[in-house]
Order: sequence, then structure tokens, then C-alpha cells
Amino acid sequence: MSRILLVDDEPNMLSALQRALRQSKALAGAQIETFTNPFDALNRICVCEFDLVVSDFMMPEMTGGDFLQALKDVAPTTVRIMLTASTDFKTAMTAINEAHVFRFISKPWEQSELEQNILQGLAERQRLLAEAGKTPSAADQEARRLEEEEPGLLHVKRTDDGSIIL
Repeated sequence: MSRILLVDDEPNMLSALQRALRQSKALAGAQIETFTNPFDALNRICVCEFDLVVSDFMMPEMTGGDFLQALKDVAPTTVRIMLTASTDFKTAMTAINEAHVFRFISKPWEQSELEQNILQGLAERQRLLAEAGKTPSAADQEARRLEEEEPGLLHVKRTDDGSIIL
């Protein structure tokens, strides 16, 4: 089961992107989370591991390049894809060189191109994990299975003194 994170400051764009991924038979069962704020997305990434992240480039709080660079530092084996309406060559080069973006997809996207790039990104994730010698532990696999069965089950809310909020 793949975990995919989508980040775009436009809720309508996130909905369209999520819908496009859910329509893909090849990505059936993928767990998809969306964020309009890149800072919230980074917080989530610190709590939960994702296989692949698709981020818009132009966001008001933080550029997609900065977001993907921060993501690279926090989760180096998470595959990073940039989605943008910009045709600026410098934008693409900066993202590729600094954040090691796997693919650069333009808006509006073609469904088949989007699906193909996501599938290639997920294959790249497996290669990166193998290269790093990382295979999910039995505990990580069980936690992922539980989270898939009951989303939010593993997210514990605590008070400032560490007590659990029920």
C-alpha cells in the first residue's frame, strides 16, 4: 500500500489531483493525504512516512522548491515530484538540482502522464529504500497495516504535560 502526499495551496487543484489519482486502477488502494499548507505537510511528514510527495511550485507560505528541499532533509528516501504551471526553465533546474526532484509535471496534466510518473516514482522509492538498505521493520509494517484499516488510529493527541486526550 503506497502512501502519497499532495501539497498545493489551491483546494480545487488538490481535489482534482486526488480525484485523478483515485481514478487510476494502477494506484488503487493508495493512501492519499492532502495539505494546502506546506508547513502542516512537513509536520505530518515528521510523524508519518510517505512514499511519494507531489507539490505545487507556487505557494504563498513557501515555494515548492523550498518545501521539497526541507522534505529531502527530513525524509531523503521519499520521492519528490513538482507540479507547476510555470514554464520557467530556471524553476525546473533549481528544483532538480537543489531538492533532487524526481519529476517535473506541468499543469494542466495529462492523466496518463501523471499516472506513469507516479508509478515510476513509487518504483524509484523502492530502489532508494533498497539502496539505503532499509526495509520496513515488522513493527513498521504492522503500524502501516493498522493505519490503513483505521485511519488516525496511531495519532495520539496529548496535553502539554504529556497526558493523552481521549
